[in-house]
Order: sequence, then structure tokens, then C-alpha cells
Amino acid sequence: MGDVTHRQSVEFFETQFRRQVQDREYVLNPFETLAIEVLKGEILDLGSGLGNLSLEAGRRGHRVVAVDASPTAVEHINAHARREGLSVEAVQVNIENRSIDRPYDTIVAIGLLMFFRREQALDLLRAIQEHVRPGGRAIVNVLIEGTTYMGMFDSNSYYLFARKELEECFSGWTILASRYDTFPAPGQTLKEFSTVIALRPSHRP
Repeated sequence: MGDVTHRQSVEFFETQFRRQVQDREYVLNPFETLAIEVLKGEILDLGSGLGNLSLEAGRRGHRVVAVDASPTAVEHINAHARREGLSVEAVQVNIENRSIDRPYDTIVAIGLLMFFRREQALDLLRAIQEHVRPGGRAIVNVLIEGTTYMGMFDSNSYYLFARKELEECFSGWTILASRYDTFPAPGQTLKEFSTVIALRPSHRP
């Protein structure tokens, strides 16, 4: 998936995660709250951040592999998983340099794909779809056109999806939920999101 390190975006979130750990901010965001109720089986959480979703899924009995580029996030997840005896393992990976290794019942990518150029973002989305087991679920959330907050992006490594593009990419799947959300951001800017939860057909096409 390429070999470019997203230094600016990784550093942006590393700083944010350190502050959240210091302030003990471990609340599910609205997209994670939506996702937690539809998780199934064994889970891959790509771009897991501090692992609020992964850890809560572990508490609910799921086996989870959490993947993030932030050492602070990975250390935090593994420490809490050990402390609570959860079946959650966090791995520090630059996601664009590593393919998905095996199938999962649910693959989550909340706030991840927009940090790649268009071709890479769509390649990773296809990889997610290919590695969801038949009858399993994909939970994907991206920033879309209309977003004006750009401070977390590398200037040459991001992609804002068209408004309906994410849902259209799941043609042939059963769409369990599709929604659009707008949130205010610093400097009187906006974040525009598309979120899709989709069920893969039980039989491969």
C-alpha cells in the first residue's frame, strides 16, 4: 500500500493521544457508539486510536486485534487489556505498509481512510471488504467533501470522499446503516463525515 510515512498526521494524533491519556479522556466517540452495538465475532480495529472501541468490545467478550501507528495508543491498549484480562492485542503498524493478514468477522476503520491518497484509500477499502468473512460486517467512517478542517492532514496524503462514494463502494452488500454527520472544528471550520455499516453476503459472489 505504499511506503510513505504520514509524519504530520501521526504526530498530530500522537500529541492528542498523550494529552487524552494524561487527562484520562476515554469516552467512545459518536461513531464508536454506533459501531459497538453491531460488532460480531472476531474484530480487526484499523486505526484504533486509544482503543476505546477495542477495549469495550473486549469487555463484551470479543477477541480484538487493534492496529495503530501511535506508540502511545498501542501501549495504552495493551496495558489496559492485560490489567482487565481482555482478549485484545494492540499492534503498532504503519497501516499503509502492511496488508490485512487474515479474515475477520468484523473489520472497523473509523476515521482512517482519508489519511491516504485516493488510490491507496480505495485499495485499503477493497482489502477490508475482501477480508470480512461471509456474513460478517464492515464498519467504515470517512471525512467527505465539504470538510474544511485540514490541520491533521499531510498536504499530499489525504482524500475526501464524495458524499455518496463510501456507500456506493458497498454495492452488493446489505447496508445496515448509512449516515452523514457534520461537526464544528477549530477556526470556524467543519468536519463532514460519512459512516457505513455493511453486511457481507453469506455466500461469496
